[in-house]
Amino acid sequence: MTIERRITALDWPRIAGELNAHGAATTGPLLTPGECAELAALYPGESGFRSRIVMARHGFGRGEYKYFAQPLPPLVAGLRAALYPRLVPVANAWNEALGTPRRFPAELAAFTAECHAAGQTRPTPLLLRYGPGDYNCLHQDLYGETIFPLQVAILLSEPGRDFEGGEFVLTEQRPRMQSRAEVVPLRQGEGVAFAVHHRPVQGTRGTYRVMLRHGVSRIRTGERFTLGIIFHDAR
Repeated sequence: MTIERRITALDWPRIAGELNAHGAATTGPLLTPGECAELAALYPGESGFRSRIVMARHGFGRGEYKYFAQPLPPLVAGLRAALYPRLVPVANAWNEALGTPRRFPAELAAFTAECHAAGQTRPTPLLLRYGPGDYNCLHQDLYGETIFPLQVAILLSEPGRDFEGGEFVLTEQRPRMQSRAEVVPLRQGEGVAFAVHHRPVQGTRGTYRVMLRHGVSRIRTGERFTLGIIFHDAR
């Protein structure tokens, strides 16, 4: 089954409902074990990437990641193009709830053109690698003024077999309240869609904005690879 057909077959009403309720939703299986291994095997190479980031050098945590260069690998490009239009209705509904006039185009190509017109021309899909003791501090993936409010991370390694620890963590900072944390369990080939920076929440006095950050807890043993799908490009 093609990537596009797999993504079409996902339970999108459930995903949208969980995004609205919690700011994150698992997708169910997206990639086969073979596809996961194929993507993880790209990491040691130099070609196909535009930059490599060692997290400790920047205070981001421990571990490292690489941003893909254009053209993206076909599997990555296919995921990005097929996931985007399924997330647009949620993104536009969030903006409407927050009273923001911005509406996102239905297809990724049109949104990418908007990013490029704003000077954001560098691709943002990335591969992340963590080893024992590595972790990713809570953060937001903001690369310019033009931002798509949802992104997707796909786990390429199998918990319990390839690594221990390394849970995906999401925190939500609510006005005048303590922050809420959520751990999202994933299996190999499964994705999590989540808010990039904020989402609307209905309160007793109307809709308000809550800020979210995401990260990865400490890897205890083994090696963990992740594919990150961010839809806005970077300056």
